This record gives sequence, C-alpha cells and structure tokens, in this order.
Amino acid sequence: MPRSPWATRSLTHRTAPIVFISLAHAQTAAAPGGGESTLFSLAPLVLMFVVLYFIMIRPQMKKQKEHKAMIEALAKGDEVVIASGVLGRVAKLGDSFVHVEVADGVELQVQRSSVVQVLPKGTFK
Repeated sequence: MPRSPWATRSLTHRTAPIVFISLAHAQTAAAPGGGESTLFSLAPLVLMFVVLYFIMIRPQMKKQKEHKAMIEALAKGDEVVIASGVLGRVAKLGDSFVHVEVADGVELQVQRSSVVQVLPKGTFK
C-alpha cells in the first residue's frame, strides 16, 4: 500500500515549538516622542463620549426638566393621564401625592411623578 507524501514522518519526529522569548528581547523601546501618538489614540474615545452626550444624555435631561415643570404646575381640575394609562381629573393636590378622580365618586391616590401628561380642558368627560 503506497503511503501519502504527508505520512513520511513518524509521530516521534515532531518539530520543537517556536520560542517567542527571543522575539520579546529583540523589540526596541518606544521613541521618546510617543506622547503625541497617545493623544491621537485617545481622541476617538473622547469623540465618542461627546457624541453620546449630545445624542442621548442631553435630550434625556431636557425631557426630565420639562416633566418636572409639568408636575410642579399641576392644579386642581387639570385633566391628566397617569402612568397606567388611566385618564382623570385632579381632585386634590399634596406635596408628593395627587388624588385623581377617574369616575363620579372614584378617586385614585397616585404619586405626582406618575402623571405622564396634562390633557387640554374638555378631553375627559
């Protein structure tokens, strides 16, 4: 039976593994002017944070500010939507809670922060 050309070596004659220690010793030290390359390598990271701030963080802060102003401006008789999607009219106001009348004689006590939207007058009947 003829042997394939790849089977000419036996398993006992394997080559020794390449040692990379000599390569590590052969590397040269960094040039003294390497500070500029560090600055350029950090530039994309800084640019990513700047873009992230203007795309995600700043609009979220603006939305929170508008929501806080809406919550502070609540008044008795305002028609609101609370976080669960229930529509109602503000019956009583407290420091941290609002009583929302959802039907005749039915009031829900919810946190002020759960008010999602103030509706125009006449929406809720």
